[in-house]
Amino acid sequence: MKRNSVDELSNEAIEQGRVLFGGPCDFMLGVVSMATLPPEGPTEIAFAGRSNVGKSTLLNALTNRKNLARASSTPGRTQEINFFDLGGALRLVDLPGFGYARAARKDAKRWAGLTRDYLKGRPTLRRVCLLVDARHGLKDIDREVMDLLDKSAVNYQVILTKADKVKPSALEAITAEVAAGIARRPAAHPEIVATSSETGDGIAMLRAELAALS
Repeated sequence: MKRNSVDELSNEAIEQGRVLFGGPCDFMLGVVSMATLPPEGPTEIAFAGRSNVGKSTLLNALTNRKNLARASSTPGRTQEINFFDLGGALRLVDLPGFGYARAARKDAKRWAGLTRDYLKGRPTLRRVCLLVDARHGLKDIDREVMDLLDKSAVNYQVILTKADKVKPSALEAITAEVAAGIARRPAAHPEIVATSSETGDGIAMLRAELAALS
């Protein structure tokens, strides 16, 4: 199911999302091992997706900042787990992109292992936003990640990115395809949010969804 408009959310929910994501948001640290994870604290929302799907750009759009998270046209740039503190109410977690192996094999394996360990063993992780490029839909690597999350009982929500790059009819078709792909998955959140960091479409809705988890 895809929310079609802000009108389907209450004004209160939209305002709560606007206030929360419009407040202080600071980079905490980047970690390369489970031993250096920050102490457990507020609810954590992680952002996962194929390399170059737009994770950093979406984080910047959500927080209305240009450089909170570094965006790059080079796939695989995010090589550690980056934590951001959202006013003490939420932590946003930028995970390394998956499905790109330009890095040395041993490094890629280490990053992948760290991400899996975090996803499976972080009690404060409330939801994973699984970003999917609206131009391409679900790929096998996305399904592998969903398998892991299902087995680990970690709630996840598919967020379509770059929705402005496709025609409305194509977006509707890809949304329906994704909805069918997650329908029987036990850990999948049923709502699919289509977003565009360029136009702002879907950003208010996603803020409201995530603010409700704080």
